Amino acid sequence: MSGPMESISRQALLEIANQLTKKHDDYFIGLEANDVIQQGDVLVFRGPYFLDDEGLPTAKTTKVFNVFKHLAVELSAHYRLA
Repeated sequence: MSGPMESISRQALLEIANQLTKKHDDYFIGLEANDVIQQGDVLVFRGPYFLDDEGLPTAKTTKVFNVFKHLAVELSAHYRLA
């Protein structure tokens, strides 16, 4: 990571994350981050994972994982939770 890290509130970070989410190729209506935690230098985003009735992953689950991973990589380089 290069440059100073900006300290940001959870709510402000989620707003930024959800704006980025809508620009991602895997975005679909209903996909959104509704929580974020800091684990070391990494921001971990959480939200609905769209599992099936048996709790197993669906095609949407893979898209959610890809988007949340993208958010972690992009935003962890610039922000930390206040």
